[in-house]
Amino acid sequence: MPRSRLKSIKDVHTKKPSLKDSFSAFRYIPRFFREIGKHHPKMFLLNLLARLVNAFSPVAILWTGKLIIDAIVLQIKTPETEPTLLWKYVALEFFIVLVSDLINRAITLTDGLLGDLYSNTSSIKIIRKTREIGIEELEDPDFYDKLERARTQTSSRVNLMSNVLTQLQSLVSIITLITGLIFFEPWLIGLLIISIIPSFINEIYFSSSSYSLARSWTTERRELDYLRYIGANDKTAREVKLFGLTDFIAGRFKKLSDQYYQLNKDIAVKRTWYTAIFNLLGTLTYYGAYILIIYRVITGILTLGELTFLSGSFNRLRNSLQAFFYRLTRIAESALYLKDYFDFIDLKPAPTTNKTFKIPTSIQEGFCFERVSFSYPGSTQKVLDNISFELRSGEKMAFVGENGAGKTTLIKLLLRFYEPTGGRILLDGTDIREFNREAYQKIFGVIFQDFFRYEFTLRENIAVGKIEDLDDLDKIAAAARLSLANEVVKEMESGYEQQLGKRFKKGIELSGGQWQKIALARAYMKDADVLILDEPTSALDAKAEYEVFERFMELTHGKTSIIISHRFSTVRMADRILVLQNGKVLESGNHEELMSNNSLYAELFSLQAAGYQ
Repeated sequence: MPRSRLKSIKDVHTKKPSLKDSFSAFRYIPRFFREIGKHHPKMFLLNLLARLVNAFSPVAILWTGKLIIDAIVLQIKTPETEPTLLWKYVALEFFIVLVSDLINRAITLTDGLLGDLYSNTSSIKIIRKTREIGIEELEDPDFYDKLERARTQTSSRVNLMSNVLTQLQSLVSIITLITGLIFFEPWLIGLLIISIIPSFINEIYFSSSSYSLARSWTTERRELDYLRYIGANDKTAREVKLFGLTDFIAGRFKKLSDQYYQLNKDIAVKRTWYTAIFNLLGTLTYYGAYILIIYRVITGILTLGELTFLSGSFNRLRNSLQAFFYRLTRIAESALYLKDYFDFIDLKPAPTTNKTFKIPTSIQEGFCFERVSFSYPGSTQKVLDNISFELRSGEKMAFVGENGAGKTTLIKLLLRFYEPTGGRILLDGTDIREFNREAYQKIFGVIFQDFFRYEFTLRENIAVGKIEDLDDLDKIAAAARLSLANEVVKEMESGYEQQLGKRFKKGIELSGGQWQKIALARAYMKDADVLILDEPTSALDAKAEYEVFERFMELTHGKTSIIISHRFSTVRMADRILVLQNGKVLESGNHEELMSNNSLYAELFSLQAAGYQ
């Protein structure tokens, strides 16, 4: 692994958020709860009321316990009296405990339901937000780290909800317990502070370290997930076995995971030792207070019932305060994860022009590339250099060139996945940046060479081309016939409802050629003004490819279309062929014209033709 990728514990601590950073993230919590409250206001209000009522149960149980002890002592001293009051106190405590248990179950239930609702909604928000983000950002590793943190920290955000609500409940309980201690023995509060504050500082320090480790290792944890995937997956199993990659992948995973384990272990061991020391201090403080309370009972200052109440209150208050401060550090840590989520949700798409020209109802002139240049973000190398050409309305154009010539990049610019770094692209005389991006992209039907194989049903895979027609089986069947995907459907036991891919039960994996026919059907689903096929038939045999393109030429009569293919038997069908070399236009013309030029196109055509002789 490159040395620059390695991180030490020192690196983690230098990036550790300060105490101010940790608590500044608390400002996101009100917004967080406003979102939760929107999902189910009545359930959220019920949860809050239940917690408020239950917050008084600890002091109520301790107080009734005091009354029971004092009643027992009184009964021992005066055995001739009826123990009616004693049994009333016992019944009261039983009732409080029973009601408290029922309320706790209601809290647990509503916590889970609210957490599920928020988890689902936040995941949908992330998916929808990704639609607003440009391809250039999604392909940027640093941006992808932000997306990964927002996507994978759902459990932290759901736990945050429960922790904050429990914290509010605990705060009410603590106030009632402190009130009881102040009434009898106010000096006990000082001992509590001595026992709790060091533990609180300890938790804050180490929670910040844990967060900084998780954040700084976002990229490496993605690599670990990737290594897990390729090391044990049906799609990679053949190559892994054939090339003997198991030891290489396992070794790389071990090296990276061991390093992360060591960093995490260093923090965990230190945290355990410091926590043990501070907890010992708290325990010593508790027993010191306990001895003093016993002494005051022996000297007759306090009753036996008050001993029970004070010792119980002190112990519960100490535990409650420890839990309170522990949760506070967890909340501070989770709030940092919450910040990651809202930072992603609040991302603003790259600014576009304020002008919004209406998309032409039908293309009249076509597209014009004027001195277009392009370099990918973070690179100074020009992928396209000062390219100019026209794609006329209704014309079928083919892009030809060796790998890396810039063919697919031209398509990305035409589709506005990226904007030119120089020059401009016009549609009917208007700069395409003047159109609404989403409305503009709807005029295209595209199949890329690396099209995605959705592990949906066959019907859904075709309908992806125009998902609003998912239930229009006639249209889906027509698209399948046009792309020859109907041949695939005939082989499926469940027809159009056949589950594809091996990820889910009863799924069937298709051959590359079968997948390409289905992908082509997507293009026919969308009656687009402009059709683009980027190496769409590379997995088809020569005969099937010829049939597909012959049909394509017929069906796109009068439509503007672009074809990228390395097979010249297909390319020669185009009205005009654009030959690219090193990001520049080298030649342009139909097949006969380019062959007579005796340049790159003629050379490549002859080389390929020789292979078939």
